Parts: sequence; structure tokens; C-alpha cells
Amino acid sequence: MTFENLNLIEPILKALKTEGYTTPTPIQAKSIPLILQKRDLLGCAQTGTGKTAAFSIPILQLLHEKQGSDRGQRKIKALILTPTRELALQIADSIEAYGKHTGLKHTVIFGGVPQKKQTDALRAGVDILVATPGRLLDLMAQKYIHLQHIELFVLDEADRMLDMGFVNDVKKVLKVLPEKKQSLFFSATMATEIMKLADTILVDPAKVEVTPVSSTANTIQQSVYYVKGPDKRKLLLHLLKDDAMESVLVFTRTKRGADRVAKDIAKAGVTAEAIHGNKAQNARVRALDNFKSRKTRVLVATDIAARGIDVDDLSHVVNYELPNEPETYVHRIGRTGRAGASGIALSFCGADEVPYLASIQKLISKNVPVIDNHPFPLTAKDFAEAASTVKEQKKQGGRGGRSRWGNKPAAASSNGSGDFSTQNRGNNGGGGQRTGGNRSNGNRNRSHRST
Repeated sequence: MTFENLNLIEPILKALKTEGYTTPTPIQAKSIPLILQKRDLLGCAQTGTGKTAAFSIPILQLLHEKQGSDRGQRKIKALILTPTRELALQIADSIEAYGKHTGLKHTVIFGGVPQKKQTDALRAGVDILVATPGRLLDLMAQKYIHLQHIELFVLDEADRMLDMGFVNDVKKVLKVLPEKKQSLFFSATMATEIMKLADTILVDPAKVEVTPVSSTANTIQQSVYYVKGPDKRKLLLHLLKDDAMESVLVFTRTKRGADRVAKDIAKAGVTAEAIHGNKAQNARVRALDNFKSRKTRVLVATDIAARGIDVDDLSHVVNYELPNEPETYVHRIGRTGRAGASGIALSFCGADEVPYLASIQKLISKNVPVIDNHPFPLTAKDFAEAASTVKEQKKQGGRGGRSRWGNKPAAASSNGSGDFSTQNRGNNGGGGQRTGGNRSNGNRNRSHRST
């Protein structure tokens, strides 16, 4: 199937050709015809599947076909609500690319920057508005934004929207939208809370599900290193000596941790920057641009800030700290291995993080190969001490009371004699696993990038 088979108009096909797009991804092939039929849509797709193009292309076509029937100043007819600034900018870039020949106007609004440039664009009139919830509500309260003419509404990354505590903001926006509209709802997961929210938005929706969040791309080579927390910095710097790690996205749990890791890497002579919610918007944009242009080799990010990061040919993702939510692991490593290219995902696991690894392996239905031939391995004593700590917390009714240590994961278990052993270890013949792997350098079909 090609984009020509989807009954797209010539202005959009021309733009897609310029962008190098030829073949739609599965979610694009399934969603675009349904949206063009003006159906409400419930889409479930993980990161990297191309869902932004899946909704922005048909929105552009539907609005383009109505141009000329509207007179006077442009009114906002499509609203795309998304949780982060980075994702909002990415969506706006996509609309700019696909809609360059349609004559439609769009703008993007988000917090953390002065509002004048945004309000000036709104005064000039726009057809499509991409927004984060906080700034949208703020400008609505100031009477810069009126949503009574909305014909198309998109709620993107709904699961992350709820994780970030935006559910009440979303509900406030929904209250002022016209009852009659076409609504599109996209989420990587479909938990009960997500489905309840979808039920309040959608009317008799078509459902599209592509690559559930429990799966990871086969093009991603995954491995885990057992390492003490204090040694993670040393291990990362050791791995970065490999030139094959040419473009590396490192994940930490906290903003402070991201700053610390980036500073340590830079001290070692490797170009690195951090990106997180406490950074000024211009600093975040600059850091991301430097990373995309390869001026910066390593970008250290928190999970929320990383939503919307779309970097071509990202060679490596490193989980400096394992996430406590297994779905987050899938989102993280999905930043590499996109569009059919190969990618490498490395995870550092301390003894206290083994329960997180167990949850991840259960979700993705596979054991992550263990690399034990490195300079900073954990010992059986380390694991015994961690297990003892969790057991003590459980006795005291503390936060560790819900530990999963009673059922040790296949990737980390003791043989009962104090001799720690691991199953599914990487068989590297004593030479260690080369972090670079085999990367595809063939021509990529750009229709598969997360656009």
C-alpha cells in the first residue's frame, strides 16, 4: 500500500513526497481512511508507530476541503491537546510539513515561555491549534482562545496526560467544546481510567490497535548490566569509550539526577546536556536541537521531558535507572530502533531494582540478556543485602512491604548456596558484548518515523 491508495488530495501527497514518505505505517493505513469518513477514533499505539501523521494528515485534508466555505477571520476548527512542550512542537512541525501546500494556518502554544508571540499568532487567526493543557486554559481565561467553532478534537498521549495529573484540565477543556464534533483519542495503554475518559469523549468510535505497549520492536537489541548505584557513572563512562555509541539518550528518574549525570559525562570530555521540566523552554529546545544535529553526543532526560523526542538514527538508549512502571521501559527504548533501523537499549540494574526488571520482563514476555563481563559487576553479597533490606522494610510495614523479592525473576536468582548466578546471560566468549551492535545504514522509509 502507498499513500496514493488512501485517497489523499494532491497538496498533501506532494508534501509527503517532499518528505520522502512512500508507504504508510499500519496505524496510518488503518486510521486515515476512518478519519476521512468522519468517524470518531480510539487508537492504541506505542511510540514510534507514526500516529501523529495518522491523525494530522486526515485533519489537514478535511479542513482543506472546507476552505472557501468559511468567510471572515480564521477560526480555530481543530484542537490537538498533548501533554508536553516537546511533543506539541513535534506535532506542529509535522503539520507544517504535511500542510505546506494546503493554505491552512496553525500555531502551537505551551507554557514556560512568554505568551506574546503565541497570542499574536492567535489574533492573526489559525485553523489548527496544538496546545498543552495549562497554557490553553490560561489563554482561554484571558479570552485569547475561543473553542466554539471546533470541528475536530484530538487527545494525544492520553495515558501520559493522566500520569502527569492533567485529567482535570482535560475535563475543563471538554466542557467548552461543541457537542457536535469529530473526536480522536490516542493512547499507548488502555487501562480502566483511560477507557473511562475515552467514553466521555467518543461517540461510537472506530477502534485501531497497533503494536500494544507490552511489545518491543524486534530491531532493538536489549541487554542489562547488574551494577551498584555508585558504579553506574563509571560503567556509563566505560561504555561511552565505544565510538559506536554515537548518539545516546540516557534516562534518569529525577531532574536532579539528569543534571548530575550530564555534568559527570561532560567532565569526562563527552559532550552532554540534560533536558527536564525545570529547564527553561529555550534551553530545552537548544539542547534537543544540539542533540539532533549531533553537536551533543549524549542527552540525559527524565521520562516526561522525553515524550515527543524524535531523533533520526538514535543509536542507543541507556536506562541509567530502571523505571518503576514497566510500560515506561517500553516507551523509553522505543526511542531507538525506529523505522526498521536497528538500535541498542542498555539498562543498568542495581540489586534494589531487580523487582523492576522482573516486572519489565513479565510485561514484554521475554528475559533481557544479562551482560556480566564488565568492570563493575554486582556480587551475591550485594543481592543478599538488598533482599535483607526489603525483608526488613516489609516487617516494619514500610514502603518496601510490597516487594516482589519472594519470587525472584529468571534473570536474577541465587542457587541457595550464596553463589549468585544469572540465567539468560549474554554469551560473549569473555570479550564482552559490543555496545554498538549491527546498525542498519540502508535507505530508510521515512513514513515510519514517529511523526
